[in-house]
Amino acid sequence: MGLVYSSVVDAPQDEVFAWHGRPGAFVRLSPPWQPVRIAQEAGSLEDGQAVLALPGGLRWVAQHQKDGFNPPDVFVDQIAPPLSSFWRHTHEFAAEGPGRTRITDRVDTLVPAWALREMFAFRHRQLADDLAVHQRMSAAPMTVAVTGSRGFVGTALTALLTTGGHTVIRLVRRTPRAADERLWNPADPAADLLDGVDAVIHLAGASIAGRFSDQHKAEIRASRIGPTRRLAELAAGARLRCFVTASAIGYYGADRGEEVLTENSPPGHGFLASVVADWENAASGADLRVVCVRTGIVQSPRGGVLRLLYPLFFAGLGGRLGDGTQWTSWIGIDDLCDIYLRALVDEQLSGPVNAVSPQPVRNIDYTQTLARVLRRPALLPVPSVGPKVLLGAQGASELALADQRVVPDLLAARGHQFRHPTVEQALRHILGRSGG
Repeated sequence: MGLVYSSVVDAPQDEVFAWHGRPGAFVRLSPPWQPVRIAQEAGSLEDGQAVLALPGGLRWVAQHQKDGFNPPDVFVDQIAPPLSSFWRHTHEFAAEGPGRTRITDRVDTLVPAWALREMFAFRHRQLADDLAVHQRMSAAPMTVAVTGSRGFVGTALTALLTTGGHTVIRLVRRTPRAADERLWNPADPAADLLDGVDAVIHLAGASIAGRFSDQHKAEIRASRIGPTRRLAELAAGARLRCFVTASAIGYYGADRGEEVLTENSPPGHGFLASVVADWENAASGADLRVVCVRTGIVQSPRGGVLRLLYPLFFAGLGGRLGDGTQWTSWIGIDDLCDIYLRALVDEQLSGPVNAVSPQPVRNIDYTQTLARVLRRPALLPVPSVGPKVLLGAQGASELALADQRVVPDLLAARGHQFRHPTVEQALRHILGRSGG
């Protein structure tokens, strides 16, 4: 048993090998549908050790083998004793013509090949796409301060940045525990917080999920407006290159029907529209280039709506929401990370940017696609009263039943390339259903 999986990427051999040794590489290559967490990345491809946290408190320890390290041609990792014979993974790299590299994964294991093939298909696609993005958005290495770096978006994004050669400084609200962390007080950030930093990506904010009680709404607003304003002002005073902040398509209001919404469309009405408008104003007051990333419904089984839908649909219990005619403006997790990277390096990009796929879909089409990707039926529609019971009337109308047909006009004008422009492409990639 075992597996040999090979493909060719459009990047030089030295660069492909070096990419694997950078912080974040293991994160970028980890399939999001698998129930594992990276507890530790290997500090070296020569003799480092990577640790995976598995369900039930189990740990998978992969030890890199010194006798198998020969850059830029090969490195080897093997599961730690006493199970060393269970898994040995040889990573091979060979030039395949000018500027191209053949990557071959040889896995000696008791696990059958069919159970591994989709994971390695994902890894090879992810690597090729990441390398292509960094080639298209090449820039001198930057030091980027990031809030919310441990969330599901922040984890994917910071790994993309570090594998691209950038340095990430994590702004945390607890005592720093690592060299790449700095203490950030949102109410009163230290004057030297951004010393040595080139740009800020601001992702932090209380989750909008849940019933819209007065307390929850106050937390949503308080976690965004004041902290964003103070951080943006600090970034301006430090003369950084740019300030990039998360925002949301909630700006357009919950019920826009068939109207096609671009960055120039007027704001909508409701709680979230009001919060997002104030949130963006808090950032845009700073005297530097500011990008507000108006994010759609992020697709990842590690967070957001899909984290809730995936087990339901996998069990065959999914279906459309309400009458299913409402528009869903979505974005794949990797495409969202690419947009943040562009916001950093593209000096022509500023102001609000719609971070959505160029192909929004109706809810009924989304749910049917998800069911088809998982090879499950979608026969159990959820009546609109369901979300109202869970979220209250306001929460249901502004979250679960929102009807927004948003398009990425500014990104299109900049010639931005999406990895997964259709929802089926995105879902097959992140759920391991490509047939690879």
